[in-house]
Amino acid sequence: MTDDSWYDEAAGPLVRPYTITSGRTPSEGAQLDVSTQVMTLQTGQEPTGLGPEHLAITRLCRRPLSIAEIAVYVKLPLGVVRVLCADLIDRGLVITRSPSHQPAQAPDHETLQAVLDGLIKL
Repeated sequence: MTDDSWYDEAAGPLVRPYTITSGRTPSEGAQLDVSTQVMTLQTGQEPTGLGPEHLAITRLCRRPLSIAEIAVYVKLPLGVVRVLCADLIDRGLVITRSPSHQPAQAPDHETLQAVLDGLIKL
């Protein structure tokens, strides 16, 4: 009989997110938002000395994926994925590309009033 006490059918693996990151949280220096694209750099061999979550990310990111997409695929919280991706950046295994953010201009008061008036008429 195998000991599967680390796995619960309904809950999945019983490993806490802080265990995966050794208690680390996303640093302020790493500007990894949910839309940041991550891509694995091509190397001739599989990287060594990485945890299973790190390896899963390097395999997934052979094509660019956003932080949010990675979190969905590896089934981990965004904060954990940010920490893991920062580890991979530090090791030179992935590159990132942040979308260009241009501050959105708020619509003027007349436009907002016209929208409100139109909604009221519905």
